[in-house]
Amino acid sequence: MAKNLIIVESPAKAKTIRKFLGPNYEVTASQGHVRDLPKSQLGIDIEHDYEPKYITIRGKGELLASLRREVKKADKIYLATDPDREGEAISWHLVTALGLNDEKNKDKKVYRITFNEITKNAVKEAIKHPRDIDMNLVDAQQARRVLDRMVGYRISPLLWAKVKRGLSAGRVQSVALRLIADREDEIAAFIPEEYWTMDADFDIQGEKKPVTAKYYGTDKGKAQIRTKQEADALAEDLEGASSRVSEVKKSERTKKAPLPFTTSTLQQEGSRRLGFSTQKTMRIAQQLYEGVELKGRGSVGLITYLRTDSTRIADEAKSAAYDFIKEQYGEEYTEANTQQKKAGSVKIQDAHEAIRPTDITLTPARVKEDLPRDQYRLYQLIWNRFTASRMSPAKYETTQVRIEAQGKKEKHIFTVSASRVKFQGFMAVYTDEEEEGLSSGMTGGIDENSSLTLRSVQPQQHFTQPAPHYTEASLVRTLEEQGIGRPSTYAPTITTILARHYVVKEDKNLYMTELGTVVNNMMKQAFPQIVDPQFTANLETLLDGVASGDVKWKTIVENFYPDLDEAVKKAEKDLAEVKIADEESDVICENCGRKMVIKYGPHGKFLACPGFPECKNTKPYYEKIGVACPKCGKDIVIKRTRKGRTYYGCLGNPDCDFMVWQRPSKTRCPKCGSIMLEKGRKLVCWNENCGYTMDKPEEKDQ
Repeated sequence: MAKNLIIVESPAKAKTIRKFLGPNYEVTASQGHVRDLPKSQLGIDIEHDYEPKYITIRGKGELLASLRREVKKADKIYLATDPDREGEAISWHLVTALGLNDEKNKDKKVYRITFNEITKNAVKEAIKHPRDIDMNLVDAQQARRVLDRMVGYRISPLLWAKVKRGLSAGRVQSVALRLIADREDEIAAFIPEEYWTMDADFDIQGEKKPVTAKYYGTDKGKAQIRTKQEADALAEDLEGASSRVSEVKKSERTKKAPLPFTTSTLQQEGSRRLGFSTQKTMRIAQQLYEGVELKGRGSVGLITYLRTDSTRIADEAKSAAYDFIKEQYGEEYTEANTQQKKAGSVKIQDAHEAIRPTDITLTPARVKEDLPRDQYRLYQLIWNRFTASRMSPAKYETTQVRIEAQGKKEKHIFTVSASRVKFQGFMAVYTDEEEEGLSSGMTGGIDENSSLTLRSVQPQQHFTQPAPHYTEASLVRTLEEQGIGRPSTYAPTITTILARHYVVKEDKNLYMTELGTVVNNMMKQAFPQIVDPQFTANLETLLDGVASGDVKWKTIVENFYPDLDEAVKKAEKDLAEVKIADEESDVICENCGRKMVIKYGPHGKFLACPGFPECKNTKPYYEKIGVACPKCGKDIVIKRTRKGRTYYGCLGNPDCDFMVWQRPSKTRCPKCGSIMLEKGRKLVCWNENCGYTMDKPEEKDQ
């Protein structure tokens, strides 16, 4: 009989940990939270002390009964939920739900243990150094949960009454929506301004290719070209101009290695480099953290904990990285005396490490065959970033050339610069496209003695551009920079505003919908504090104060709720109803002939007859992917099985039986012209008689 019971959150994590421990340990999972606020009521005693009224989550009764049986067998219980506020709260709830503080269990030892990575050493060290539950962290989570419940429970029904059912408001969600709306207002109000640039090609005696330089100004200083008239006048003044090299500057610059990933930066790079949504990045990172099956090794946790604001690295990981880099790349590639600190003044949550591989020797190449494509790509990104962060800076040799062209009226200055990688450093494993190669077409044969001839000038008209639309990555960056939310909230926040159809995503950009605009305007009018980024950031600071023991959590709630209650009551009287028309589709209701409309349910979009309740016809909504069916020419759409597995079928079903599991690509087979299917990193022709295979084109960053 196992005398020690370890309770973690997920079965996958339990499976990974189980193999590290002997027969005296039983490892089981709570499968997330076991208690929460009730769904049918506010669940907070607002009349007295703001105490939450927790209940057992529906469907968790059988699980808790099983856990109680395991508790009965054990002498020691280790609560090993995630190492953050949410995990601390789950452990605290387990104590109550399992009766670990009851008289009948008084002889049992109950400990809290945490580990930042699921490895044998980390787990065993955690067991050697148990602690009590940190009630400051629990209270910080309680405060966040209660505040979020108050906002959602009081404001969401108001939106239902004034706009339509199924809407929601949230403490962080509504601020994120406000940011997107403000950016769209900024773009709409933007007035482009004209400006011109001018490049000049100079022939260098003895060189085959000309050098292209950019206009800087005159010998009196930098100048701007604002209109076509100014550009034409400049071009005319330069006709027949004599030119010479007035200065050549050579220097060396260094580029520091990037910091290892935090939750925010991982989500941003996952979006930019891999095209992942924030939700997908977090889901796959969770799998890598909890453990994946590797041949000959069983379940292995490949990365450290994924919810963190910190860029700190444990000393053991630094030492292992130093040894690995020295062996694989050479000592000159090690970080040497480079020390990096995270910029910014936003408080770092808790004392976690950055996101890194648990074992740097498990290179992406070594695990590639055991991982699905998306897991491999994300692990490769994390491994490359961490390894690069422990490497030496890259060194560039830069050349800056100043060219004087004597015009008819003035002496004009053109400049050209280039850089060459002298030493790769961290760029041996982690680079951006803009870091590769020369920054211009300048040749190496130019110096102060070069003889130049002005060949031509090329004036170009430009207009200033507004700020870009938010993407998931840039929204996460802004939320982090402004101190809104925490690592665990970014992905669910964006997922919610997309699911509510407040915003839509097109080519990575986020756009407000009519519904989102109405909701945002209502929130700004009735609840200006709730959607004020600074107010929300200040609340986050107070929650950090609870976590550190400096602020009482109920004090925050006591100060927050009365103002919210007053604002809700006022809004119920003052806000006018705004009805949003449903989006009309081109699908005709076969029962009554009306055009069906797109509705949003718990599982996404569906089609419904606008004649409800007279006509109750509904049908699935299928998203087109822009590829024609190779059998009948109708659109291929995304479909799902009853178990939720995605496949691709013809919109003409059941008349057309085309169906494939792999996503059809817009790329046509160059051999037979049929559609190509995406299979991992390859595109394979759907036509079995052809069988043509090619590499999948790389996705371009937006």
